Amino acid sequence: MHRHHDDEVHEHDRGLSHDLPVLARRRMIGLMAGVGLIPLAGCTSEDGTSAAGSSKGSGASASTAECATIPDETAGPFPGDGSNGVNVLKESGVVRSDITKSFGDSAGGTAEGVPLTVTLTVVDAASGCGTPREGAAVYIWHCDRAGDYSLYSEGVTDENYLRGVQETDDKGQVTFTSIFPGCYSGRWPHIHFEVYGSLADATAATSITNTSQLAFPKDVCDTVYATDGYDESVRNLTNLSLETDGIFNDGYDQQLAAMKGSAADGYTATLTVPV
Repeated sequence: MHRHHDDEVHEHDRGLSHDLPVLARRRMIGLMAGVGLIPLAGCTSEDGTSAAGSSKGSGASASTAECATIPDETAGPFPGDGSNGVNVLKESGVVRSDITKSFGDSAGGTAEGVPLTVTLTVVDAASGCGTPREGAAVYIWHCDRAGDYSLYSEGVTDENYLRGVQETDDKGQVTFTSIFPGCYSGRWPHIHFEVYGSLADATAATSITNTSQLAFPKDVCDTVYATDGYDESVRNLTNLSLETDGIFNDGYDQQLAAMKGSAADGYTATLTVPV
């Protein structure tokens, strides 16, 4: 996959330019395959209502819709997978479920914020999403409450928190304990992830099969960003929407997480990832 490289990775305030790929041919092919499909994992807002009805690209019924591969998205300039400088995937300790703390020789910091549990279910698209992908691996990473990325952003280059790898179980699932990410200028709140054929591939940082992003519903973002520490996110989110975000504006049904929980007790985010 061709990745977007930024010559000034510490200039984090440029927002959208951080995440736009130079070439997006692979992504467009994947999106064309998914036109008109309904979400594979319905998005539930805080009041328990489905967000699928208001999402784009949901013209087909569940009985007739095929299983589309998760849309291919840019990994951005901060992947930490060796494609743009540092490689956290080859470090001992990266295989973990709790990604809130740095590990190894890093500074040892802990990311603060509203607790978030993320569960991704990797399934085989060719089987109609009916077959879990046991033994695959998923690497996720995202910004902290301030909108900064460990290993890259000024002030947290010595940290490697909010990055981790898990092997899928017999249900095709991986679960990570994290914090709700902030919203930085120009990008809708999101989590990056890469899918690998095996844990060995992931920790060798080779043979990525899929790269995509998870999006969060607006009502949950608004609630989280009203809590302490997310002040900048409130301002940044004001000028954004899923429909205008440079990554999600061409369809986000397959990438919008289903949410449960509260800002006080923490949230769970779930998403089905067909590969």
